[in-house]
Amino acid sequence: MPKTSKVKKKVTKAKTKTVTKAKPKSISKPKGIIKGPIKISKTYVPKETEKYMCEKHKVFFRMKLQEWKKELVRANNEALYNGSMDDNSISADIVDQASSYTDKNVEMKAINRQIKLISEIDKALARIREDTYGFCLDTAEPIGLKRLMARPVAKYTIAAQEKHEKDEKVHADD
Repeated sequence: MPKTSKVKKKVTKAKTKTVTKAKPKSISKPKGIIKGPIKISKTYVPKETEKYMCEKHKVFFRMKLQEWKKELVRANNEALYNGSMDDNSISADIVDQASSYTDKNVEMKAINRQIKLISEIDKALARIREDTYGFCLDTAEPIGLKRLMARPVAKYTIAAQEKHEKDEKVHADD
């Protein structure tokens, strides 16, 4: 009987060694991968003390832009719906017809401006995905949190924006 007990011990040890060899030495996570989605509170405001355009900043501005876009789309839809319901063009009075035409023209210009703004918001969201949001398209310098808070679709630093506006004015005068 002592011989069989020795055999069992050897088999047990062999199984233990096999299991130990099968385990990987260490599992390392690649750098730059986020553990999970970053969550921020609704009252969060980016701070100058935080690293510029850290993940919290990007999440904050993404949420701000998406909310702004949603409000603009809703307002445009309401304006278009209400505009189609309010039709005085069949009025007999020519002054009423002219007034109605002017009102609709003003509303359509406002809607067109909002559509352009929605396009700018989409471009800003794309820059967030590309990690270029918050940096000047001309100089690659940080635009600044204060400017982005005031104008989340800003593409240029204040100095670069002034230069662009000056160039546009010069070309418009030609």
